[in-house]
Amino acid sequence: MEKLRKVVNEIAYTQDHAKLSSLNRSLLPLLTVASFLYRVTLSLRRYLYHFGLFSKQRLPVPVISVGNLTWGGNGKTPMVEFIAQWLADSGISPLILTRGYAGGDEARMLTRHLLGTSSKIGIGANRAATATCFLKQYGYLDPKSFLFEGMWVDQTVRSPLNFGKIGAVVLDDGMQHWSLDRDLEIVMVNGLSPWGNHQLIPLGPLREPMAALRRADVAVVHHANLVSKQSLKDIELMMKEVKESLPVFFARMSPSHFFEVGNINFRIPLDVIQDAIVLCVSAIGSANAFVQGIEKMGAFYVDRIDFTDHHSFQTQPQPEVFRVCGRQPQGTYL
Repeated sequence: MEKLRKVVNEIAYTQDHAKLSSLNRSLLPLLTVASFLYRVTLSLRRYLYHFGLFSKQRLPVPVISVGNLTWGGNGKTPMVEFIAQWLADSGISPLILTRGYAGGDEARMLTRHLLGTSSKIGIGANRAATATCFLKQYGYLDPKSFLFEGMWVDQTVRSPLNFGKIGAVVLDDGMQHWSLDRDLEIVMVNGLSPWGNHQLIPLGPLREPMAALRRADVAVVHHANLVSKQSLKDIELMMKEVKESLPVFFARMSPSHFFEVGNINFRIPLDVIQDAIVLCVSAIGSANAFVQGIEKMGAFYVDRIDFTDHHSFQTQPQPEVFRVCGRQPQGTYL
């Protein structure tokens, strides 16, 4: 299954199918049919919501959706964490709603990173039901109590009576989750590979057609520091062609430290890999961004093993790691 996912990912991000291997090209007819069926299903679902046969639920607190048009590597989870941290620092207790995909690895990461804040994390496929349970359990703030004619009423929010009450919901991977109304739709875009081959999944990486950008209130191009200025302009122009009024911002990841796998509280300075040989092992949506980031830190040589997004690692090292480490000198950082 891991190999098949890698093949599909390679096809999705290859503009010219003639450059694919004969084996990969043999999958194109099957993927094309599957992509067509996905498009039909997506259109049917959209019409059902449009004509009210599927209903949307409105929560009593503001809802911020962070999503994307393509699978993986767009920076939506770091953005969710950033927004939740900002809300918590402002005295607004946020509720993050996530599906808990692939065993909930992202939910566990968010829990770890937001430990000590007023953030709450609800996990479940039915995010409306999950939100309702949390709102009943913790209570919620009336938005009118901390927003007055567009002004932030900080004193009211920080009242001891309101401590722990949910003031806002952050919807992780929410763009295609249409059952919840939202007040702000943020779309994340991977600057390194924004649209792949421009096809819908599984033939391409698009979860919706580009026209879906019309629903967005804000677009954020991630990994902007790894992309040329001209490429960033091209990405912005393409989005503006879909929605001229769409505000476009640019973001990047700034690592602060390394940590030991067995002890995340033991921080290791970034300069430890200066002039070192490094093996990057990843199971994330944008492995290229990870590897390029390590290279920019001054590593002497960087090798890589890329697993598919949300790959489940075992307790024992993967065979691929042994094979690569076997050809590297001692002292390689993993």
